[in-house]
Amino acid sequence: MKRFTLPRDLYHGKGALEALKTLDGKRAFVCVGGSSMKKFGFLDKAISYLKEAGMEVELFEGIEPDPSVETVMRGAEAMENFRPDWVIAMGGGSPIDAAKAMWIKYEHPETTFEDMRKVFGLPKLRGKARFVAIPSTSGTATEVTAFSVITDYEKGIKYPLADFEITPDVAIVDPELAETMPKKLVAHTGMDAMTHSIEAYVSTANSDYTDPLAIFAIRMIYRYLVDSYNGDMEKRSSMHNAQCLAGMAFSNALLGIVHSMAHKTGAAFADYGAHIIHGAANAMYLPKVIAFNAKDATAKRRYAEIADFIDLGGSSEDEKVHLLIECIRNMNRQLNIPFCIKNYGADGLPAEHGFVPEQVFLERLPEIAKNAVADACTGSNPRQPSVEEMERLLKCCYYDTEVDF
Repeated sequence: MKRFTLPRDLYHGKGALEALKTLDGKRAFVCVGGSSMKKFGFLDKAISYLKEAGMEVELFEGIEPDPSVETVMRGAEAMENFRPDWVIAMGGGSPIDAAKAMWIKYEHPETTFEDMRKVFGLPKLRGKARFVAIPSTSGTATEVTAFSVITDYEKGIKYPLADFEITPDVAIVDPELAETMPKKLVAHTGMDAMTHSIEAYVSTANSDYTDPLAIFAIRMIYRYLVDSYNGDMEKRSSMHNAQCLAGMAFSNALLGIVHSMAHKTGAAFADYGAHIIHGAANAMYLPKVIAFNAKDATAKRRYAEIADFIDLGGSSEDEKVHLLIECIRNMNRQLNIPFCIKNYGADGLPAEHGFVPEQVFLERLPEIAKNAVADACTGSNPRQPSVEEMERLLKCCYYDTEVDF
């Protein structure tokens, strides 16, 4: 038996933020990240709508990119003091992910972060509050998913939390918020969405319910992402919908080792000057993982189906897989995303010498590979890698070499 779960309500289109007026409750706890939602007036609008609905509002600001365990615990304490019946998370994936974890702790104060990490092992939520997610970026789709990613900075590891309990009750997908994204964010979040949809399509947990969402999202992203990156706001609006469709697919079909690798490399080199931004990591690793997974006959056939659906050509499955890999690499090129960790520079831009020294990468590789194999996303990958194979695959992602195993 499989399960297909989405938010109870999804409001979409320009002006959808106004749906906040329709909520029925007494107190709303609003979680946001940096200053962009305030700068562009969306935060004030949201608070105004909530007050119009008759609610008292408390604001929790400054949730960092790649939110930490400490931020989660601090937010949960603030929730406990305020006692909201609605949690409203607004902004990029980070504030929404952080708010999901805060919500777990608020509902069940005895829950530890280690408890939260048990895959599909959370207690029932909604005893105290319901959850609204309002994305301002077009990538993570956390507004419709059963996932959250929280970083343990002491260990240098990003942990995915996975349970249908943290699927939001209400998603508000308003493209006006996405128009504020800087160019680099458009690129990284867009390739995150592409990775979601491709991994969902080849996942061992795919189904007749997830396949149409995944493959249609792939086509939309292929058609619209580069133009969105170059400033076409109509295509930006379409990308906001596409990433949400990708999220619906992967929340129910699960993901694969592109995400396992991104989770375990993202914070692993923070002491050398930067994180490997999640969307950029996915973009770099996706072509290598396609080549690795395509050694599995079922995965190869499904990658070929993707190539056919977006009209890449090719007369054999092998040729179609090759064309799909080159398509992803060409998109990365147009979006100014590096091809490999060795050339991953400041702000996630290509550089002749990236911030991760070769020797440091090789020293940390065994531990990263072990953690990646153990990641929650690995189980639904179509080809199960050994730790040794994961090490070899990560080396290909460092040096941009061919995957021939």
